[in-house]
Amino acid sequence: MGILVSLSLVAPASLVHAADAGNVTTAMLDSTAKNPASVLSFGMGTQGQRYSPLTQINDKTVAKLVPAWSFSFGGEKQRGQESQPLIHNGKMFVTASYSRIFAVDLKTGAKLWKYEHRLPDGIMPCCDVVNRGAALYGNLVIFGTLDAYLVALDQNTGKIVWKEKVDDYAAGYSMTAAPLIAEGLLLTGVSGGEFGIVGRVEARNPMTGDLVWSRPTVEGHMGHRYDKDGKAIDNGVSGTVNKTWPGDLWKTGGASTWMGGTYDPQTRLAYFGTGNPAPWNSHLRPGDNLYSSSTVALDVKTGQIKWAYQNTPNDAWDFDGANEFVTFDMDGKRYGGKADRNGFFYVIDASTGKLQNAFPFVKKITWASSIDLKTGRPNYIAAGRPGDPTKGEEGKKGTTVFAAPAFLGAKNQMPMAYSPQTKLFYVPANEWGMDIWNEPISYKKGGAFLGAGFTIKPLFDDYIGAMRAVDPKTGKIVWEIKNNAPLWGGVMSTAGNLVFYGTPEGFLKAVDAKTGKELWKFQTGSGVVAPPVTWQDGDTQYVAVVSGWGGAVPLWGGEVAKKVNFLEQGGSVWVFKLASK
Repeated sequence: MGILVSLSLVAPASLVHAADAGNVTTAMLDSTAKNPASVLSFGMGTQGQRYSPLTQINDKTVAKLVPAWSFSFGGEKQRGQESQPLIHNGKMFVTASYSRIFAVDLKTGAKLWKYEHRLPDGIMPCCDVVNRGAALYGNLVIFGTLDAYLVALDQNTGKIVWKEKVDDYAAGYSMTAAPLIAEGLLLTGVSGGEFGIVGRVEARNPMTGDLVWSRPTVEGHMGHRYDKDGKAIDNGVSGTVNKTWPGDLWKTGGASTWMGGTYDPQTRLAYFGTGNPAPWNSHLRPGDNLYSSSTVALDVKTGQIKWAYQNTPNDAWDFDGANEFVTFDMDGKRYGGKADRNGFFYVIDASTGKLQNAFPFVKKITWASSIDLKTGRPNYIAAGRPGDPTKGEEGKKGTTVFAAPAFLGAKNQMPMAYSPQTKLFYVPANEWGMDIWNEPISYKKGGAFLGAGFTIKPLFDDYIGAMRAVDPKTGKIVWEIKNNAPLWGGVMSTAGNLVFYGTPEGFLKAVDAKTGKELWKFQTGSGVVAPPVTWQDGDTQYVAVVSGWGGAVPLWGGEVAKKVNFLEQGGSVWVFKLASK
């Protein structure tokens, strides 16, 4: 049960009223993408399009963009800063590394309050001590922590209203994604796929933290709903026990929901991507291994899986399908776009899960030649799968193969953007490969559960990252901008014919949305691995981005990490506006 501070804060979500101007409602969240005065959710709208209708800053005026203020996260706790700020009621809410969150005055950049979660020594985040953002509902701001807690704070004071343990950090569970509010419920996933955890999506009452339902994303596990006393009631197994998983491996099957989800008010479905199956050694788990490396569409009210599409059945390359599913209109229907870690871009009917189109958005893919549009399944290249260790020399190591993309993916955590104006997706892509081999492995609680070794290598001498404008209808790459270092930050598009994105070299850039021509850039002082946002206060449009190099690349990047080891860490948020005349 949550920690209850006052009766006024624990009313059911459906009873939250807007009498207090600061309260965030479901109606506000459903329309936040069209409201230029605020940014109420991760994705700049629950659909995740990261598109703004604002035009004051446009392709003609962006050259006059200058800093308005900057705020430092301070201390020695730098590392990767992947957070997207939220903007509401005169405040910016921004999370930072090591499970911190700040409220900042929008006009002055002054700190209003800070909450710093007390973390145990034994946390086990696979890919840096990052946090990607928070959620707003009622008078609360809610975020997840590296030791797998959810914390809800009063937006005005930063005081704890409720705090709930999601799972055991000693078993490898953590939380890094921004929570999602959909239909008055708080939807969250879990991180920890490299430690043999079991992925799931949970729904809670956002005002109390009480569980409403839980849906596992590994086939064979029972889902639950919860009564008013918190008692779990069986709500159906995900899939069928042992149908696509052999033996007992489904019990530690991975499929973590570590990037959180999106929600479309038109389809009334929430979409969560799922991570790699565990362990990486695919020879131990013949079969498709549902629902790993997939997009899962959930009925928000019941927690039932309405459809699922598996991007990489029997994944052998750590091709998480956790990337965001962004809904959009095309030819009079509602579709979702997904730039998958495996190198293919998928266009899927958002209501039914039927595949409409799939095409590469990177230059080299070795694990499959294409995606069969009739069956939805990949056409595997047999020689692209790392070998079975039991058939290798002394049973210790399977045949090494060179695979592309590398396990860090053609696209990783950095969210893409969609512009209904240009009808293009803007995808931060990376061109790299890896030597990968399988090894024997057995599960140990809290231990790394890989069964593979790897070395990442660049594919080209002149670039790794590439910002690409992708036409979801034709599969055409309309334009691209090469970048020396891997791209690891998100993207935003605006009605001002602009695309904003950051680079590890420290720049926030603005380019022409139709042509990719660079129109403006600013050096933030550290690598940008976070997505920008924009809003309008009065008659002034602002742009903000978090700066602070880190994330998975310097930790897991092999030869690539050596190439970018000159980059400096940091921790700050920058806010820009047009220079006064």
